Parts: sequence; structure tokens; C-alpha cells
Amino acid sequence: MKKSLFTLAAFVLVIFATTAQEVKFEEFDLDNGLHVILHQDNTAPVVITSVMYNVGGKDGDRKRTGFAHFFEHLLFEGTENIERGEFMKIIPANGGTFNANTSQDRTYYYEIFPSNKLELGLWLESERMLHPVIDQIGVDTQNEVVKEEKRQRYDSPYGGLFQAIGTNLFKVHPYKDPNIGYMEHLDAATLEEFNAYFDKYYGPNNAVLVVAGDIDVVQTKKLVGDYFNEIKSKPEVVRNFPKEEPITETIKAKAYDKNIQIPAIIATYRTPGFASRDASVLDMISTYLSGGKSSVLYKKLVDEQKLALQLQSGNIPQMDYNIFALFAIPQGDTSLDTILDEIDEEIVKVQNELISERDYQKLINQFENQFVNANASIAGIAESLATNYLLKGDVNLINKQIDIYRSITREEIQAVAKKYLSPNQRVEIEYLPKKDNE
Repeated sequence: MKKSLFTLAAFVLVIFATTAQEVKFEEFDLDNGLHVILHQDNTAPVVITSVMYNVGGKDGDRKRTGFAHFFEHLLFEGTENIERGEFMKIIPANGGTFNANTSQDRTYYYEIFPSNKLELGLWLESERMLHPVIDQIGVDTQNEVVKEEKRQRYDSPYGGLFQAIGTNLFKVHPYKDPNIGYMEHLDAATLEEFNAYFDKYYGPNNAVLVVAGDIDVVQTKKLVGDYFNEIKSKPEVVRNFPKEEPITETIKAKAYDKNIQIPAIIATYRTPGFASRDASVLDMISTYLSGGKSSVLYKKLVDEQKLALQLQSGNIPQMDYNIFALFAIPQGDTSLDTILDEIDEEIVKVQNELISERDYQKLINQFENQFVNANASIAGIAESLATNYLLKGDVNLINKQIDIYRSITREEIQAVAKKYLSPNQRVEIEYLPKKDNE
């Protein structure tokens, strides 16, 4: 009975994913270079206004890291027309919600309002772009906010994993530095440096505006023009990041964390950026290895052999290089080398044998489920549209990405595993408890 129910559920999912409504959108550019994407969906009386800026942790002086993340906070301080602290009061007072986030590649702001507040959302984002107040009071306030965030996230148990990976996997590319930056860099920065950073990266021609939801397209176009046309474009941002040399022999490293008692092992590979087809194949390989409790590594190392307390793999998406990483915490007296040997055994199987047809269909079902979920909300659609335009160069990936995954064959999975996931192409990091003398 359970098998029949599972089969029926999988069948329904496939039908739903196959017939899921195409996400329709309209694009245009303002004279100042701001790219605008509109998506109309009148099924619910909500609207999202969002702006994604082409600036992230990798941008800027390497002696002033963390500026993009800092600005994620700073640009809520206020503007010439919004008093300090009022930005975050106006939105909930009008029935809305908001958030922002920063990656190594971009910064994203959004507000979700009842659809009759569309104009308010556009005004807020135009204010943020046109004339924010960047002063010493705001800088000092947000400096403390960022430090507290670092304490909560990065100074928690295993919170330094990403920094350990970045520092050891990248030697010259700015991905080597943590997205949040180094606190001493923020402490040393001057107000003039913060203003210069804003002037360089936060222009309309370095951003995309997405308006999605219960909108009238003609009216929305007019409102966008009314609020954003007066913003002047800025000089084009020119990037020329240094390229990493390929890894041709295993690099062994150690990292220490004073907040842990149990060590961990990380095997990490530098792989192609997320716009490449190989990155999509590696997504599938990662899911096959540890996507859920029924995945091969979880079943083997956690459930059956009980060698690991926790195990996870991920193909961390970035624009210039992805990070394919495997992470495990051993159980009992299991050594880190034993864990890594068992992981390698499964990777070698993927390299030398085709995965089973059953496992392949399971992967397709998982990615179809992800596709449906990603397009199930206005917020998800808006972020996908912005990301696909700004970072991947093809807005219509919101409709095509699932076909890319469906077109990946078992043979391709085997070939890509061979191409990128050999021990001589990785960094092995022993993530260890920090002792008093270390």
C-alpha cells in the first residue's frame, strides 16, 4: 500500500511539474540603465517590489572586506525623506513585510505589500537608491549590528566552516574572504570610503527591479518611470578578478573552532560557476550523495554503519566558481580518514558505474519538486527572475531550468563526477576543536 501511495504521489508530481503554468514576464530598460522585470499574477492581492544589486562580498578593496553585507544593513538607516529608523516601521505599518540578504555575488532587498501599496514599495526602493543618508551615526550603529550577527552565526559551533573552506579553496580570487568580512576592516573604514563604495556600486545601471504580483502592467510601468527615471546612472562597474590555478594534487589543511568538541572532515572542490551546465549536473550528484535520509551516503554512514553523526554534501552556487563540499562529523572513535575513505568509495562508484534507473528517476522527481516549490510563491518567482537576469544572463531560466535537469543523462552524471571529483582536485580540511595552545 505504501509503495502504491508513493508511486501515485510521484506520478502526480511529475504531471504537475510537466503542466505547471509558464511564468510570464515583461522586461524593459529605463534610460538610466535600470532593468525592470514585471510579472503579473492577480490570483492574490499582494505585490512584491524587489531590487537586486550586482554587488556582493567579492567586490571592493580586499583591505575593506564585508562592505556589501554592511550596506545590506546600512541602507535601512534612512534617506533624505525617511527619518532614521522609520524605514523599518513604515513597512509593517502598511501591512507589509521585508527583508534583505547578501551573497558573494549580489545584494537583494524586497518588500511584500497588499497590492494597493505598490506605489509605497516603489517609493521606498527608489529612496534607497536615490539618496540614502550615509553618516557616522548610521555606520557606528550598523557596525555593532554586524558584529552581533557575526557572534551569533560565525562564532557558533561549526559556524566557521564556510570561512575555512573559502580560505583554503581560494588563494587569489576574492571568494577567499568571508562574505561578512573581517571586523577589523569595518572598524578601520572611514565614512568617505563607505560613500565611495555606494557611489560605485549602487547605481540603477548596476541593478534590476522586479515587480511581481497583483499589478496592472500599464499602470506599473508608469509608476516605475515616475519613481526611478530621475536617478542618474553611474560609471559601469568593471571587474577583473584573478583566476585560480587548477588544483592538481590533494591539498591538506587544518582549521580550528573553539566552539566545538567533536572534529569534522571537509572535502571541497572548486567547480564551474552556477550558470554552467556542469554545475547543474553537480547539483544532481550532490543530491544523489546526500539529499535526504534515503541518499546513499546518509544511509551508509549514518544509518547502516553508524560511522557518522552528521553528513552533508552541497554544490554551493556562486557566479565565478561553485564550491562542491562534503562534510561529516564522525561518531564515537571513528577517524576522519575512515569517514573520508567511505565517502570516496561512493564517489568512485558514481565515476565507474551508471547510477541505477530507479535512483535517476528519484533525482528527476526531486528536482521537479524543487522547481514547483521555487515557483510556488510570488517572493520565490521575483528572486528567481532577478537572479536569472543579473547573474545568469537568461531570465527565462525560470521556465527552462527544469528542462536542463531533465536532459541530464546518467552517462553525463558519470562523466562529470570523473571530471571534477577526484581526490587530487580537492582540499581536505580537518576541522578541529581549538586547544588553549593553538
